[in-house]
Amino acid sequence: MMSEMLEAYRGLVCSLGVLASLMVIQILVVDFTSIRRKHVPGMPVTEGHDSFLFRAVRAHGNSNESLPTFILIAVFAVAVQANPGWLNALAMVFVAGRAGHMLCYYADLQIGRSIAFGIGLLAMIGMLIVSVAATI
Repeated sequence: MMSEMLEAYRGLVCSLGVLASLMVIQILVVDFTSIRRKHVPGMPVTEGHDSFLFRAVRAHGNSNESLPTFILIAVFAVAVQANPGWLNALAMVFVAGRAGHMLCYYADLQIGRSIAFGIGLLAMIGMLIVSVAATI
C-alpha cells in the first residue's frame, strides 16, 4: 500500500507507470519493425524520415532523452513535498505530450510531433518551477 506522502502524488506515480508502458510499446514497435524489415541487429538505421523504422527508432531515442529528466524532477518534487495538485496535473500533461509525440512521430506528422514535444517540455518546466517554489 502506498504511504500517505506518496498517496498525495498518486497522479505522478501513475504517470511513471504509463510512461514505462509507453517505453515497452516503443521497444516492441522498433523490434517488430526491425524483424519485418529484416534489419540487421546492431547496425545503424540509415534511412531518413520517410522510413517508419527510422521514425520508430528516433521516437524511442527521444523518449530515452526526455524520461531521465522527468524522473529527476519527479523525485525532487516528492522530496521537497511540492504541491501535489500541480505536480499530478503536470505529470499527466507530460504523459499526454509524450504519447502524442510518439504517435505523431510514427505517423510522420512533423508539426504535431513538435507541438506534442513542446507540451511535454512545458509540463516538465512547470513541474520544476513548482518544485523549486516549494523550497523557497
